[in-house]
Amino acid sequence: MLEVAESSTLSRGKSSNNKSSNRKASTKEGISGEHLEQIIMRIERLEEEKAELAQDVRDLYLEAKSNGFDPKIIRQIVRLRKMEPNDLEEQETLLHVYMRALGMALPSSSSTH
Repeated sequence: MLEVAESSTLSRGKSSNNKSSNRKASTKEGISGEHLEQIIMRIERLEEEKAELAQDVRDLYLEAKSNGFDPKIIRQIVRLRKMEPNDLEEQETLLHVYMRALGMALPSSSSTH
């Protein structure tokens, strides 16, 4: 899209050497290069922060593992805690139905519901 803005600027006889004027120029579609660049820069910054946070989470799982906890179980608990109570209950019910259909033993803690 920026190429469209540059080519329309060139077709009007303006120089393309001045990048700031190209960013400020709007195309026929009404796109502001400057505003678009700000959005892209914000996205890039947030992506960097997201990567840093993901590394922090990985480090916590490694810490948990080094303290004798099972990271897979911790991940499952985190996922379950995010769920709405009704959704969690429905999932547990379906799990039990499927396990009974397959002739599998049900977890003993499920009888407390």
